[in-house]
Amino acid sequence: MERSRGSDESGGRPPLTGTTPAKPGASLPATAADARDRVAALLRQSELPQGADAVADALMVTTELVTNAIRHGGGLAGFHADVHDGALRVSVADHSSEVPVTQTSPPAGIRIGGYGWPLVQSLVDDLTVTPHPNGKQITAHLKLR
Repeated sequence: MERSRGSDESGGRPPLTGTTPAKPGASLPATAADARDRVAALLRQSELPQGADAVADALMVTTELVTNAIRHGGGLAGFHADVHDGALRVSVADHSSEVPVTQTSPPAGIRIGGYGWPLVQSLVDDLTVTPHPNGKQITAHLKLR
């Protein structure tokens, strides 16, 4: 099942690529902080005008997706980030076929966790969840306004 919000823009100049772990020997970020650092460096390299809010949103989305893959998805299976047509695309693959679910009612008592997926959904312009034989890949697009 693929879920999408918005549309994918293509054309223009080629993407500026950050990390492509699908290639043999490519290293995956060891932690969410490592992934965040890679995306921050990619954004600096892009030389696009970016507001502080756009950068904070991009780093928050990266952190949430990688953290969820590590914590709930059986580990990080892939990570890719690139900048294309004024937008950041972050793809994170994990080993779980479970699709993230937005909780509709809060559990009794103090809730720990469960806020990341709704936060990601609210910050991105386009979001897809694509299953694959060994888990799933989540791809988020954020316009760098």
